[in-house]
Amino acid sequence: MSRPLHVVLAGGSGQVGSLLARRFHGQGHRVIVLARTVASVSPVSSFPWQVVHWDGTTFGDWTSYLEHADVVINLAGRSVNCRYTEANRKAIKDSRVQTTRLLGQAIGKAVHPPPLWMNASTATIYRHTLDRAMDEDTGELGGSEPDAPSAWRFSIDVATSWEEAFFSAVTPRTRKVALRSAVVMSPDRGGIFGELLRLVRLGLGGTAGSGRQFVSWIHEEDFLRSVEYLIDHQEIRGPVNLASPNPLPNQEFMQALRKAWGIPVGLPASEWMLKLGAVVLRTETELILKSRRVVPDRLLQSGFRFEFPDWPVAAEDLVSRWRVKNPAAKAAVVTVLERHS
Repeated sequence: MSRPLHVVLAGGSGQVGSLLARRFHGQGHRVIVLARTVASVSPVSSFPWQVVHWDGTTFGDWTSYLEHADVVINLAGRSVNCRYTEANRKAIKDSRVQTTRLLGQAIGKAVHPPPLWMNASTATIYRHTLDRAMDEDTGELGGSEPDAPSAWRFSIDVATSWEEAFFSAVTPRTRKVALRSAVVMSPDRGGIFGELLRLVRLGLGGTAGSGRQFVSWIHEEDFLRSVEYLIDHQEIRGPVNLASPNPLPNQEFMQALRKAWGIPVGLPASEWMLKLGAVVLRTETELILKSRRVVPDRLLQSGFRFEFPDWPVAAEDLVSRWRVKNPAAKAAVVTVLERHS
């Protein structure tokens, strides 16, 4: 990216969108964030980039910002951190599929469409797997496993419908890349890293379930660098896994996080405890118990190199930066250590 770009981030007011907006703006690019409720990112004046309203379902003035844009990145979608009730399932799926179809229609009608459209997807699209890693070419999509819970099959249906809406859009002048992203680990508030670290700080960050299920993850810096890499490398199109090349079992993942924080032990949670806790917290155990063993073969084969390929090093970096952002939490280490002494 040798020149300033015009970047449009649809659904860019969440944690990942904010990471991208901050990165692009800091590099001198023009950033336009499309937000369903402008008030949700209020005060808008506190952001150095422009926030434009859209409802994700109808055309409006927002379409003018697609003209002459260099890249559009669609991150729109209702949070999956909820109970999968019928109403929530509909909202989760519609918020992804409808916005993707709408963007595809708008880009297809643009006089000067963006040369690149990247659409969020998810590493959850692959089947629950302990036996082998899943890459873009040989990975097996999930949903047909005989023992998969209905919540897992629902997530696969959302992911495949999402990508179908994306790739079926008629945008002949626009390159398309589906970002099959693993969990983005960032010390910023509002992400899963903070929730996992909170469990560790409370002495609850032990093995979840059997601990054998794999965790696919990506450090925020590598996520941002991989997006930049995809912008620059025009030969890459189609689905791309954005994940560390080294997923690891939950037991090892949590052990490394506890070590990075400085706590030797954490209380484990059995599967029945997780199910009970999910009901109380209004979420689903799929986020913890499904094994995601995803590898970024297309990125690696094209020459991309990760700065944080291994979780123990990434965890130390993230914990260190989290401490800087939350200095008052340092005293919690002493308290929890005393509890386990």
